Amino acid sequence: MSGLSLMKAAGLAVAWTVLVALSVPYLSETFPQISSLTFIIRGLPVPLPDHPLAKPLKLFRNTTTCTEEPRQPFVCDVAHPYKIELVSLDPLIIYIHNLITSSEISSLLAIAEPIFKPSVVTKYGRQQQTQDRTSSSAGLPRDDAAVKCVLNRARGFMGTMLRDGWDEMGPPQLVRYRAGQRFNVHHDWFDRPLLANDGSNRVWNRVASFFAILQDNCTKGETHFPHANPIISPSPWNEPMWRGGMEDQKLKNVTNLKPLWREHEDGGLAFRPVAGNAIFWVNLHANGTGDERTNHAGLPLGDGLKTAMNIWPRRYWLYE
Repeated sequence: MSGLSLMKAAGLAVAWTVLVALSVPYLSETFPQISSLTFIIRGLPVPLPDHPLAKPLKLFRNTTTCTEEPRQPFVCDVAHPYKIELVSLDPLIIYIHNLITSSEISSLLAIAEPIFKPSVVTKYGRQQQTQDRTSSSAGLPRDDAAVKCVLNRARGFMGTMLRDGWDEMGPPQLVRYRAGQRFNVHHDWFDRPLLANDGSNRVWNRVASFFAILQDNCTKGETHFPHANPIISPSPWNEPMWRGGMEDQKLKNVTNLKPLWREHEDGGLAFRPVAGNAIFWVNLHANGTGDERTNHAGLPLGDGLKTAMNIWPRRYWLYE
């Protein structure tokens, strides 16, 4: 072999050794047996170094590990303030501003996201799917910290409507609407009270309802109460009906004023979805029978996504 050829071979050997020294720390993690190999370049043996450089490429690699951030423990704001507006007295319908906080919304959505499934209704004592209700739903665990936080706030709102230890808030549910989905006119109370499943000799019905919006990035999708009317009709001057939220928007210099509810063209009142806000209404008459005037509908969604939380407090009676 000529001197020039030997120099070339030696140069290749040196280059190869440097390359291998840089790469072996990574190759050997995947192929442990590679450290015992010897390569031949133009007749010259080039063994792998038995003490390669200690992962020098870390200088050029992203050394951060992509791991999922642990979910922070939920902390309930027990002093969270909210505001109410009376909409109707008979039946009682109340609009609640800022009932649920943004952190509570995030926690509730995280719980429900993987368990949404087609919504069902209860007919003739059993649950079934129907074209009257085309949304998706997800039941929420009542022992979750965020769920308990919201339920406790709703319980405090109800005051003497419930008897602690006898009545209860009931299992909550998230409901989600996508484009075109709806829930035709229905009521939340049952035609006949249901038997308690705790072994007691009791029956129950949904005495009231909370419908709280969690996501409102959508068009249309109002909640329509066809039999609801303002507490008092216009005076002889025929002034416009009070429309919730307008005064707050004016104080904030909002240019595109949007009322929280409006008089629907087919009668009654229609409430637009606003994240964090809720509608509360009483479902039952004083004698425990259902109030037909609380019939309502989730009007078809236009574009986007609407997610809300149903809370159905239960009132119990002894079975006779």
